[in-house]
Amino acid sequence: MMIYKNSIFFIALIFISATIHAQQRGINWTADGLGYVKFKEGNIVRVDPRTDAETIIVKKETLTAAGAAGPLRVQSFDYSADKTKILLFANTVKVWRYNTRGDYYILTIASSSLKKIGAALPAQSLMFAKFSPDSKSVAYVSAGNIYAENIAGSQLKKLTNDGTRKLINGTFDWVYEEEFGCRDGFRWSPDSRQIAYWQIDATEIRDYYMLNTTDSVYSRVIPVEYPKVGEDPSPAYIQTVNIASGQIRRMGIDGDPRQHYITRMEWSGTNELIIQQLDRKQQESRLMYCNTTNGTSSTFWAENDEAWVDMNTDDPKGWSWINQGKDFLWVSEKDGWRHIYRISRDGKTVSLITKGNYDIEKIKAVDEVNNYIYFTASPNNATQLYLYRLSLTEPKSNPEMVSNNKLLGTHSYDISPGAKVALHSFSNHNIPPVKEWITLPDNTAFSKAKSIAATIKTDPNINVEYLQVTTDDNVLLDAWINKPKNFDPNKKYPVILYVYGEPATATTGDEYGAHSSYLYNGDMAADGYVQIAVDNRGTPSLKGAKWRKSIYRKIGTLNISDMAQGTKKLLEKPYMDKSRVAVWGWSGGGSSTLNLMFTYPDIFKTGVAIAAVGNQLNYDNIYQERYMGLPQENREDFVKGSPITNAKNLQGKLLYIHGTGDDNVHYDNAEMLLNELIKYNKQFEFMAYPNRTHNINEGPGTWQHLSTLFTNFIRKNCEPGGR
Repeated sequence: MMIYKNSIFFIALIFISATIHAQQRGINWTADGLGYVKFKEGNIVRVDPRTDAETIIVKKETLTAAGAAGPLRVQSFDYSADKTKILLFANTVKVWRYNTRGDYYILTIASSSLKKIGAALPAQSLMFAKFSPDSKSVAYVSAGNIYAENIAGSQLKKLTNDGTRKLINGTFDWVYEEEFGCRDGFRWSPDSRQIAYWQIDATEIRDYYMLNTTDSVYSRVIPVEYPKVGEDPSPAYIQTVNIASGQIRRMGIDGDPRQHYITRMEWSGTNELIIQQLDRKQQESRLMYCNTTNGTSSTFWAENDEAWVDMNTDDPKGWSWINQGKDFLWVSEKDGWRHIYRISRDGKTVSLITKGNYDIEKIKAVDEVNNYIYFTASPNNATQLYLYRLSLTEPKSNPEMVSNNKLLGTHSYDISPGAKVALHSFSNHNIPPVKEWITLPDNTAFSKAKSIAATIKTDPNINVEYLQVTTDDNVLLDAWINKPKNFDPNKKYPVILYVYGEPATATTGDEYGAHSSYLYNGDMAADGYVQIAVDNRGTPSLKGAKWRKSIYRKIGTLNISDMAQGTKKLLEKPYMDKSRVAVWGWSGGGSSTLNLMFTYPDIFKTGVAIAAVGNQLNYDNIYQERYMGLPQENREDFVKGSPITNAKNLQGKLLYIHGTGDDNVHYDNAEMLLNELIKYNKQFEFMAYPNRTHNINEGPGTWQHLSTLFTNFIRKNCEPGGR
């Protein structure tokens, strides 16, 4: 799942939970679903959204450890099941993309006592600590091994002993985290007697070596276990460990572990696990039960696709059980649309809940009391998003729209457990974000004065037009045009195309703030630029599986053709200056920028490519093989779609930017492409940011420097203003 590949899009991750979970983002709902908990001025506070009344649950003085100068720097927290203790995650540090390593403390509420767990282990080394269901123990990962600690007696058990940098217990290697969203890799059993966990064996995975050349007079090697496309995956195993005896049992799962992935795993009973397995090409998904008593497994549900099987959910934690565990909800594209299915526990009874030729985006909540399932979708306009619901037991062909159908744009919802309360947010291209608290199922705002209807305002300075264009290949593409301020239709203006183009994200969502370059140091509209975006086939727009999967084995060709043809159609408008057309993008968008510059030099005169994959054979196996197949079978598709193949055709002005510490799109992409441009005497500008990652935002002054560099290059080579 390459959301991070387009990391500059600030995508809010919203999860639903019955407790306050340490690794969550979004609203920390209380268990009753009627309130939420937050940090405020160092205190832990419960908020009643109906009245905005705040009650301090834990005072900041209580969060001060013995001998400490001040309260803990707490990132998140979690209640024990019996609500007598709080697990605090503090002093956190980043592991690749997120702060998932740090120190954990247990606060006993009745006595206000604070105790550090894992005190004998290195500071800031604990990951994913969680209470056992019986509230008596805490388990966590440190340095590739799993530990369990009895809270009352402080007895510490090391449950695994073979963990290393590359033999990983209870968490994941780089590529599982990046592409499957897998980070927390262990689960307590319902009876608190066992822990099930992933073991990732990356010992055969070659390291990519990054160099830190600035923190010392001698360079330092930073190895990253990184399976490039065409390399076998890391074998993944599911194992259980008995807390009392320490006995470890490996589940017997069919298939060569070097040619399969295990992407999801949860307990489905006291001695039973449910898992999802994908084959290496990700064209077959199998759901299995594993018997933890004897280690046997059996498949009860499977689906296949000639391109790839879409992941059920972006959230790798939790299984959507309903009907007291007799059924579960599953999202599948097996009929050509992204739909919700209700599947019996044995897999023998399958019911389609969302019927019709439309896609759902995500399941947002399940309300079994009122017999509703809530989900987001956009049946009539893929650039927008709305909340719908259907009956769980008697679904109809036409879902009921919950969102106000007069508010055209993007609606988002964070819904409480039990679907009693929700925070509803809305925006579109010229309406800044507004929000309201609502009750469900009646969809009524808590306060009329604070409702969206009462607070919504249109931004008069936004001059964005949404439209569709038909290419010469007879493909209908969504697009938008952001016209300059003081627009004069009798003048011709320079054009800036923002691109991404790959299966991770689209660029034409109808939401506020997405229509002007965030990297430009100034106001592009005020400086007289027309800004545009075109959504090509292969992006994750809710237009059916055929739209999304048409890009299979065609990244770098089909998407580039669509973007070029769509832009060409837009350039027919008389106020667009065909002699001043620039394109820019980041990561996958950087790759698209290079391909557009090299393949369509007659259209694109200027380009800025940031953190681009210059050669598809350099990227990781999970992402690239999912969308392109195996290079052992169709290497020509990888070569044809790689910018490096057509670098010799560069004619315009190119600025290429890359961070030397990019663990995602490695710096070798830059240097290989530079060599190709040099070989053909192609003149260009290049900026390497020392030790910066894929985001290029580390270090003092970095973002300002990047923004200034981008802005100066655009102004110089694609001159602003109407003529």
